[in-house]
Amino acid sequence: MTSEHEWQRDKAAFTATPQAPGTGPLARQFAELTTSLLTAPTVEDVLRRVLEATTLMVPAADLASFTLIGPDGQFHTPAETGEVAIELDRLQYRFGEGPCVESADPAGPAVAIAPDLADEPRWPRWAPGAVELGVGSVLSTALIPGPPTGRSAGALNVYGRSPNGLDEADRDVLLLLATHASLAIARTDAVTRAELQAAHLRTAIDSRDVIGQAKGIIMARRGVTAGEAFDVLRRTSQDLNVKLAELAETLAARHKEIDLPSR
Repeated sequence: MTSEHEWQRDKAAFTATPQAPGTGPLARQFAELTTSLLTAPTVEDVLRRVLEATTLMVPAADLASFTLIGPDGQFHTPAETGEVAIELDRLQYRFGEGPCVESADPAGPAVAIAPDLADEPRWPRWAPGAVELGVGSVLSTALIPGPPTGRSAGALNVYGRSPNGLDEADRDVLLLLATHASLAIARTDAVTRAELQAAHLRTAIDSRDVIGQAKGIIMARRGVTAGEAFDVLRRTSQDLNVKLAELAETLAARHKEIDLPSR
């Protein structure tokens, strides 16, 4: 087990951010992320800032999320960049298969990459579901073990809409991002994991409520099923580059004024 002195020494070395002449843009982005994480007051802030950096440093990452393992051993998604990412994670938790489940498991492979989910035999139930949700490639990497838990805390996941959009170079960047997140999470104790999960649960419940309202409006207008209504919302949010929950809230609040485009 790493001693507290060793942990602090390693943290200090890792978070050093010299701005040497000729430093490349990726190195500068990591230096800026390090500075940002050092001022993050809560675990929730850490996760949000890492996800923001992920979408900048991994251009093919259309969606990103964190998977954490709770004290009860259950998987949950405390932070993400879109409602579809939550659904992609939930399908993995339900089926017990997929890249984030494998990577988050301390006994798992640490890194899971699938360039083309339409031709992916490892996850026979999850991969087709991901394709139906508009995802073509995926990359997950474990958060590194360390104090205070001494085990893997979970995984950082990115999803690309296009097949072959994520590659080995993206894997290396994601490993560094996961390391930054791991170190920051390990030393940030302003909120507990339970508080983080509860806060995200409240947000998720609010999002599900407004999405349910929007689905009901589309079902009534078009005579479609709940699944087809959700697909209309998902496609429109992608086309407009607007979060699904924000789109649903707008439709629910202004349903007499607007309608979503048809395909």
